[in-house]
Amino acid sequence: MRQFKFFLLLFCFFYAPYSSFSQTHKVKISTEYGDMVAVLYDQTPKHRDNFLKLTKEGFYNGTLFHRVIKNFMIQGGDPKSKNATPQAQLGNGGVDYTLPAEIKPHLYHKKGALSAARLGDNVNPNKESSGCQFYVVQGQKISDEQINRIKQNQHQTNLGMAYRMLLSDPENKKLLERQNELKKQNDTKGMQDFLKEVEPQLKKIAEKLPIQTFSDQQVIDYKTTGGTPHLDGGYTVFGQVIEGLEVIDKIAGVETSKTDRPLSDVKMTISIIE
Repeated sequence: MRQFKFFLLLFCFFYAPYSSFSQTHKVKISTEYGDMVAVLYDQTPKHRDNFLKLTKEGFYNGTLFHRVIKNFMIQGGDPKSKNATPQAQLGNGGVDYTLPAEIKPHLYHKKGALSAARLGDNVNPNKESSGCQFYVVQGQKISDEQINRIKQNQHQTNLGMAYRMLLSDPENKKLLERQNELKKQNDTKGMQDFLKEVEPQLKKIAEKLPIQTFSDQQVIDYKTTGGTPHLDGGYTVFGQVIEGLEVIDKIAGVETSKTDRPLSDVKMTISIIE
């Protein structure tokens, strides 16, 4: 009996976070293309509570999916998209706050992932989320070769991040000034020598940065259902569409402008499922 309890505890410890998430909080995203039902993760409480709050207030009702990229994602939640003219540039609207990142390794960008949009790392190094804008992943199926390529590219990504961290350190102000001067003079040879000089420091920093890994379930999901694995670790995933995945495909397939805005408005209404 003790042995059974021991194995039960092991199962709960290792598998419970990955097997089934609480479905206490659900929302319905309604569009002319159909409804999507999404569960909000309890593992991301700040994003969950904020999304529920805005939904209760009717904040999203009448807003648009203003940015649509086939085989990638559909994005919405910009309050400026309500009653926007066809020529309006959307995507810069928001609320007067951001949310701290709640990035979890076991919450990843498989098809149907409900995730928070945010500003880029250059102005948002802490990866704080928009207080209202979100996207739903469509993505596409990924091969073993592509997954291996993503892992290999992570090394170069970490070196790039290490470079930014090195030059943003106030103690390395002189390094930053040297780099800026070399760029200003368009001194290619000088930049090559500069990079070779700081390479040992970059490697030390990069070694401390996390390397993107894929669980067995992630590999299965990305190969069979699809997603956008290159976004993992960079954005907060706070929910998952569990009904209406075909609606994502329909919206992602609409005709768009050069700015990725649908030519015909795709309005949404979001409600809480009690």
